[in-house]
Amino acid sequence: MLAPRGAVCLLAASVVLCTAGLRSDASRPAAAISLDDYEDDDDDSSFSFTFPDTGARGLAFGFYDETCPDAEEIVSSTVRRLFHADPNVAAALVRLFFHDCFIHGCDASVLLDRVDGRKSERDAAPNQSLRGFGAIEQIKARLEAACPGTVSCADVLALAARDSLVLVGGPSFPVLTGRRDSARGFYDEVEPHFPGPNATYAATLDAFARRGFTEREAVALLGAHSIGKVRCRFFRDRIYDFAGTGGPDDSIDPDMVGEMRAACGGEDEDDGAAPMEMGYYRQGREVGFGAHYYAELLEGRGILRSDQQLTAAGSTVRWVRVYASGEQGQEAFREDFAHAMVRLSALSPLTGSAGQIRITCARAIQRPLTTAENTF
Repeated sequence: MLAPRGAVCLLAASVVLCTAGLRSDASRPAAAISLDDYEDDDDDSSFSFTFPDTGARGLAFGFYDETCPDAEEIVSSTVRRLFHADPNVAAALVRLFFHDCFIHGCDASVLLDRVDGRKSERDAAPNQSLRGFGAIEQIKARLEAACPGTVSCADVLALAARDSLVLVGGPSFPVLTGRRDSARGFYDEVEPHFPGPNATYAATLDAFARRGFTEREAVALLGAHSIGKVRCRFFRDRIYDFAGTGGPDDSIDPDMVGEMRAACGGEDEDDGAAPMEMGYYRQGREVGFGAHYYAELLEGRGILRSDQQLTAAGSTVRWVRVYASGEQGQEAFREDFAHAMVRLSALSPLTGSAGQIRITCARAIQRPLTTAENTF
């Protein structure tokens, strides 16, 4: 049983989310780790579901209740329509939200196009495969028709990511609103601060730690890789000539190597912009959001090196095993993931008089930048 130590339940509109603290123990043999007998450690591994200190930053529940009362329903209904037309949009919007918040905070800067030849965040290598920009613009257009100049692109992205997760079977969680949009992008900050697909265990955890996430939260957030697909160019080296060995990465299950090669088509084939993509599968069918991602990692079926590294070094493997441990593990993962998403959504928002409310998410309103917009 999960011990309800310090459990906190939050009620926000019609969203109820209850979580319980987990106990952790890195000293037990890996195979013996269970949810029932975790002990405390110094990893801050027990926590209650409480919001980060966002009140002073101007975020609130129902921020648009007076100025645009249908805002959240417009977002959710548009996301549902887009999802029914193309289910892949859900993973795209979740990934877009993560890439936005991870660099300079949740300010919709990732949505901006180039201006006067200056590169945007979208031009940086880790962001060149992002999708979902058109979906955000469709949502924003509906909001502009209902409430002109009122709802920020940053809030659209935060709400759309949550609604997308629910549509693919993920947990719902409360989303505070009141963010404003950055008037500029931060191209130069993306590559130095964003963990790549071949990042090592240490590099991945360091990137998350620099944004204030614990190891447990980092492992939970990476569970978003249970949905969506990944292009071959991000893992081709692992299945043909890993680290100059002339063969595949020996941490990959041999059957998985065959599946990945079949998806890619050949060692020298360039997938370019073609939809040569591959997601996480179970029993021959693609599944939605869930802890099956962690079970795949334990079987050596991690597509990205940065994923598989969670089981290869350090103590992250304990959280992988917890989340892969059946029904209770699935529950623990969903609760931890929801908590981490709330923390992610609270990273350095622009509020109050800082920032702006863009009319079109790809283009900033041209005016002199405030001090808050020029600093992190």
